[in-house]
Amino acid sequence: MRKLIYGMNLTLDGYIAAAGDDLGWSAPSDELFQWWLDQELAIGLLMYGRKLWEEMSSNWPTADQQPGATPAQIEFARNWRDTPKVVFSSTIDKVDWNTRLVTGDAAAEMTRLKAEDGEPMRVAGATLAGAAVRAGLVDEYEIVTHPVLVGGGTPFFTALDSWVKLSLVETRTFPGGVVLTRYATRR
Repeated sequence: MRKLIYGMNLTLDGYIAAAGDDLGWSAPSDELFQWWLDQELAIGLLMYGRKLWEEMSSNWPTADQQPGATPAQIEFARNWRDTPKVVFSSTIDKVDWNTRLVTGDAAAEMTRLKAEDGEPMRVAGATLAGAAVRAGLVDEYEIVTHPVLVGGGTPFFTALDSWVKLSLVETRTFPGGVVLTRYATRR
């Protein structure tokens, strides 16, 4: 059985994007970017909702060819292209970059994928991750909190049907007061 990880950058007040899908608050330090790269290199399958897919696919397919791209950005772009991806959406009809589109029941497909053998999977995007959390599929949460309050936007957690008990696995501080808290689901 594969491990399923939900992790993203978020504001101190719990949003992954400010109003208007503004991500201007989330620029990572070199150290944090390297940490995210190290995490992504261990992932065997990325799962995205439509919004995050559109954001990622608008940048990472060619980010390694941009002037001034750092070695870490080049490696992240290459890894992103090479890693298999699944996009869950009923509103788009085409995906590319080593990606498969699923238009049906997201929780059922994530359950099927989790039951396979293989490297860990990452779910990203609040709506899609919310379905995984409610289905009891998430094994680990990587919460990277930035010291900013935005007052609204897209929350990291959507409404839950029941409590999810967690155990703290790791904490780490990054430049600029950014804090990682990593939790494992207690089963």
